[in-house]
Parts: sequence; C-alpha cells; structure tokens
Amino acid sequence: MGLATPAFAQAAAPVRWASLAPGFTILVVQYILAQKLAEKHGVPLAAPTQYTAVSTYYNDFAAGNYDVCIGSWDTFASRQQAGVPIEMLCSITTADMIYIVTGDPALKDVAGLKGKTLAAAQSTGTFRMVAALIKELNGIELGKDVTIQGVDNPAAAMTLVMANRAEAGLSWEPNVTAALMRDSKLRPLFNAGEAYRKATSLDLPYFGVAVRRELAEKNPDMAKRVRAMFEECLQRINAAPKEAVAIAGQNSGFPPEVLAEAITSRRLRFQFSSMASAQGRSEIVKASEFLARNGLLQKPVDDAFFFKG
Repeated sequence: MGLATPAFAQAAAPVRWASLAPGFTILVVQYILAQKLAEKHGVPLAAPTQYTAVSTYYNDFAAGNYDVCIGSWDTFASRQQAGVPIEMLCSITTADMIYIVTGDPALKDVAGLKGKTLAAAQSTGTFRMVAALIKELNGIELGKDVTIQGVDNPAAAMTLVMANRAEAGLSWEPNVTAALMRDSKLRPLFNAGEAYRKATSLDLPYFGVAVRRELAEKNPDMAKRVRAMFEECLQRINAAPKEAVAIAGQNSGFPPEVLAEAITSRRLRFQFSSMASAQGRSEIVKASEFLARNGLLQKPVDDAFFFKG
C-alpha cells in the first residue's frame, strides 16, 4: 500500500499541516496521528497547527505558514487563480454531505421553497455553490425567490429550523446528522451531490487536500507520500467508521454517535480521488466549468492546479 520509505525521509524537513475545529477534518487529522500513518508512509509531519477560524485557516495556508491543507477544492482553486502557489493532491469527500433540511411537511421539493425562508450561512462558498446549482437546475434564485435568513455557521442553520424560525436550512455534515438525530420531524429536502449527479452523471467533489507548490516541486516524492497517507486514512475510516470515531473523534466537536451515523448513513462520504488520475482531474475540471459559468471562479481550472506526480 505505502511507498517504500527511503533513508533520507528520516532527515527530510518537517511537513507542516493544520486542523480546523469543530468539524469532520479533525477526525482525519487525529486518525492519521493515532494510527501513525505518517510514520508508515515516511512523512515527517510536524504537530498540526490548530485553528478555529475558517478565514485564518485558509489565509495562513495562502501565506505559506503551513504546507498541507484540508479544505474545499473551490477555495483552493480561487486562491490558485489569484496567484497563490498551491497544487491539489486529491479530493476526499463529495458534495453529498451538503443538504437542505426541512421540518415543514408541506415542502415536497426545492420548488416549494419559493416564498419561504431558508436559513443559511451566506458568506460561505458552499452557499454560493448550492445557490448556483439550484438556479441552473431548477430556475430558482436564492435571495430573490427564497428569503435567506443569514446565520454565522452551518450548525446555526439547523438550530433555526428546529426552532421553527425558518422553513428550511442549508447545512452540511456532521451538522445535518446531529439535527436529524435531535428532531425526528426533520428530513432532507435537497442534496447537492445528488442534484449535480442527476444533471451530469458525475460526482461533485467538495473537500480535498492541497499542498504548497514549493513542497511539490522541491520534493515531489514527499507529496506522493502525503497523498498515499490520506488515501490509506480514508480507506481505514470507511472500513470501520465506529472504530475510527472511537479512536480519533473526541475533539471534532460532535458526539461520537453523530459522527459514526453521518459516515455509516453515507451522508458523509469519504471518497478518495487522486489528481494523478485523469478521472480525478476531469471531475474537478467539469465542476470548475460549472462554477465559472455561474461566476464563482474566474475561469475553469487548468493543469497548473493539479499535482499529477
């Protein structure tokens, strides 16, 4: 599975990475640490820098304060197109983890949102992606046909729905599972991954792993090792999610049973796709064409965005 570890790997410069709490990425980071996957793959990982603010997390990566970042691929693409020297290694989840949830029995589909209120974190790329998807596929404009009740984070959107202060809420895992487990009246109304797949027959990538170009160019073998480390991590989590949550889910900000249910229900799908593969790159390119068409990227991504080693 792993690449053979050469003698020089022990003396290589530490690879800097980070974690963002709360959220599912903590599970990935802590699992890699607990299972010593970095050592297995010959990656001299430094202790992860811990962040709680999304903007600081991405800004520090863009500034070169760490080398490996787990985040949404479209954020990486927009930063790369603005001149930040980063390359995408792999995708690790799909947009199947993004939902609109409702407790209103009268709502049957997205068309029913017209004239209703949707709780959503409007400042996020996820909101913009879903708004573009619904506009292109359903002809409904969020903010015009649907009133938006702004919130600061995806958990707050679910709170407003449970309090009957909005007919529906846009959120993503594990927040969706946490809400569904707390309130049996709630149900999914719309899934971003499913909607995109019906229209294109393709998966819509969501979270991925990117590296600083300095690392990729100076030590491409190390970038390959980092990618292989994440691939094994996801394989192991998918094979035994409850065990993985017990090992590494303590600091995610969610109860273990919520994380385990999110994964076993497949609402949170860990799905590895390497950018060394033509298929992996094609999925990102197609998704970037959709985002560019809707004004969410300057242009579709090109080969410079990918680490293909």
